[in-house]
Amino acid sequence: MFGRAPPSKSDNTKYYEILGVPKTASPDDLKKAYKKAAIKNHPDKGGDPEKFKELAHAYEVLSDPEKREIYDQYGEDALKEGMGGGGGGHDPFDIFSSFFGGSPFGGGGSGRGQRQRRGEDVVHPLKVSLEDLYLGTSKKLSLSRNVLCKKCSGKGSKSGASTKCTGCQGSGMKVTMRQLGRGMIQQMQHPCNECRGTGEIINDKDRCPQCKGEKVVQEKKVLQVHVEKGMQNGQKVTFPGEADEAPDTITGDIVFVLQQKEHPKFKRKGDDLFIEHTLPLAEALCGFQFVLSHLDGRQLLIKSQPGEVVKPDSYKAINDEGMPMYQRPFMKGKLYIHFNVEFPDSLSAEQVAALEKILPPKPQSELTDMEVDECEETTLHDVNIEDEMRRKQAHRQQEAYDDEDEDMHGGAQRVQCAQQ
Repeated sequence: MFGRAPPSKSDNTKYYEILGVPKTASPDDLKKAYKKAAIKNHPDKGGDPEKFKELAHAYEVLSDPEKREIYDQYGEDALKEGMGGGGGGHDPFDIFSSFFGGSPFGGGGSGRGQRQRRGEDVVHPLKVSLEDLYLGTSKKLSLSRNVLCKKCSGKGSKSGASTKCTGCQGSGMKVTMRQLGRGMIQQMQHPCNECRGTGEIINDKDRCPQCKGEKVVQEKKVLQVHVEKGMQNGQKVTFPGEADEAPDTITGDIVFVLQQKEHPKFKRKGDDLFIEHTLPLAEALCGFQFVLSHLDGRQLLIKSQPGEVVKPDSYKAINDEGMPMYQRPFMKGKLYIHFNVEFPDSLSAEQVAALEKILPPKPQSELTDMEVDECEETTLHDVNIEDEMRRKQAHRQQEAYDDEDEDMHGGAQRVQCAQQ
């Protein structure tokens, strides 16, 4: 056929195994098998690049009747030796793009463009109140972003043509060297200033009049952020593909991160709410009643049970009055009340006598009058224990510093005397 003896037979089943089809597969079977496997293994979707190349090569051979006939008869080696016009030297991304008529993943552009890079996500903090997280809310935010110029379809030129930048050889980056010292050189990489990191140069006369060769223009966009009931501080609300557009780039996302503002009364822990409430001693002993304004404006009546005594630093809980649970807003956590008891600074003799008649009797002292007379009198005074401990710690550190300083000077003098 080619003026030489036919090659010996080699493997002629590998390509069918790669696509997962029998040797009797029809052209439609090949298409279905390639489509399913190529989407699964596409690098932009986290697939194996080598597997993606193998799939494209196998499909290119088996979808061509002439190449398939040679492969079935003589195997893979015959294609490598040049029979049937070669063995599939096309770019697998071009095959993928032409097969689907564009990328099935969206983002505008070919599979080759998406393979190159993904645009960065744009992250914005969004301050919300505890009431917003309790009730749910919707906030409209106006943002500016870059979008591909519609006049030139993101090419930057009227003709759609551009030339490779000679300053960076089309890479978009330049490397500079800086000597830091003897034998030390620092290598730094930075965007090329001639092409602004694009790797392309557009003729001034050919620049798009709308984007001035920048390929993108600024656009105002209003996004409506829905804050659902029960969302947490730090939770993200994402708008896929709404970040800055750029040529041959998968558009990143706009991400809003919720930042809860501090509330003057309520503290949140997960799905529970906490508040502090101080009771006068009389209410702690004899009963209390007060009104609590909740986050949704409801007035809750909080009261003790008859005869109940509230101890200092105690907690009480109300079921189903905490935060709504995220995506289960009809279920709520608990509301915890931390009670502090305010004691009087002093009591008169009459008050002491009256209380002694009401309160349980004091325990009898085991000391005799003689033993009491032999003891030394002491005086108690009020302290802030945290301030007290801080002062003592600072004093100990100062003493240690002074001792170290004295040792250093004294040691120097002793060495000097020994030398004399």
